[in-house]
Amino acid sequence: MSLILQEAQIRQKVRRIAFEIYENNFEEQELWLAGIEGQGWNFAQMLQEVLRQISPLEVSLMRIELNKFTPSQTEVLLHDAPESFANKTVILTDDVLNTGRTLAYSLKPFLQQPVRKLEIAVLVNRSHTTFPVQAKYTGYELATTLSDHIEVQLSAEKMAVYLQ
Repeated sequence: MSLILQEAQIRQKVRRIAFEIYENNFEEQELWLAGIEGQGWNFAQMLQEVLRQISPLEVSLMRIELNKFTPSQTEVLLHDAPESFANKTVILTDDVLNTGRTLAYSLKPFLQQPVRKLEIAVLVNRSHTTFPVQAKYTGYELATTLSDHIEVQLSAEKMAVYLQ
């Protein structure tokens, strides 16, 4: 297992992504970060913290719950979401963009309502997408083989990105 990013580098990338999000959404009143359960949710919380420090935006969080192994067979659940996404800017967050399958299925609830803007932020982009999903905000671009595995840890105890 090889260490790709350590805590200081992760925090630096989160901060840069937060600035990019603010630059592209400075005219908005509010912003919704939708974190995919697990490390995507932790990533969204980190982004919210930095965005609140650097901008006057009202930044809210919602958690997306879905089965990553059988996303087409399970419902996508939103926790702490507004009743309507009409005219809201939503940024979907996940730790790693691999094939794009998880992110593609996570888009479903947002495509059923007239959102103002829908963007994607990922900490690591492996560039192996087989679904039509592209991240607008990427912390780290990593060329890997299909057999490689990226492990992301974003907890209070440990922050690191590993290549296995």
